[in-house]
Amino acid sequence: MTATTVLTARALLLDMDGTLVNSDAVVERIWRRWAEQHGLDGDEVMKVVHGRQGYASMAVLLPDRPMERNLADNARMLAAETADMDGVVEIAGAKDFLASLRGLPHALVTSADVALSTARMAAAGLALPRVRVTAESVGASKPDPEGFLKGAAELGVAPEDCVVFEDSGAGIAAGRAAGMRVIGVGPRAAVHRPDVLVRDLTAVRVEAVEGGSGELRLSVG
Repeated sequence: MTATTVLTARALLLDMDGTLVNSDAVVERIWRRWAEQHGLDGDEVMKVVHGRQGYASMAVLLPDRPMERNLADNARMLAAETADMDGVVEIAGAKDFLASLRGLPHALVTSADVALSTARMAAAGLALPRVRVTAESVGASKPDPEGFLKGAAELGVAPEDCVVFEDSGAGIAAGRAAGMRVIGVGPRAAVHRPDVLVRDLTAVRVEAVEGGSGELRLSVG
């Protein structure tokens, strides 16, 4: 029997790809094609790209390349990803999980831009949270904590009172750098040692604590 972990928070900050939406099929197609075009090993590229904005991944993989070329490639790849929804599905439990958050403080914090995040959430049959921090909202990509800090600020909640849901090393590092606790979702998260690990979102229950304190109780496991 799996033990249940109980956390309290005042707001939840949710990554999208790998956390709410399984877009791995598209990411693999787009990035392996890019790797081949640049003479890079596809397996090594895939170890870097999850969680980061495209230009930031390129800067890690091709550190001597001018940033303007990375930004140009990033724009082309975002367009290609937005046009390719083949294989995009929800992470198990995501729809019910999001439904349970209606009326509770939460935000989407994603490295995707508005167009891509809107398209992928729709393809997976998921409702977009009212508060969203996308690529256009920040000046630095995960693992920089800017996105999560901005999400907390927009919800009016202190960083230490937020819990992050993430799947990638870059995202988990960003949550930690923001001073937040991190629930890792899926096998990719396991090697990055989040505070709590779940196989998918069927393992999470969220409810408001009675008494008007504004606290949320998360039962995980």
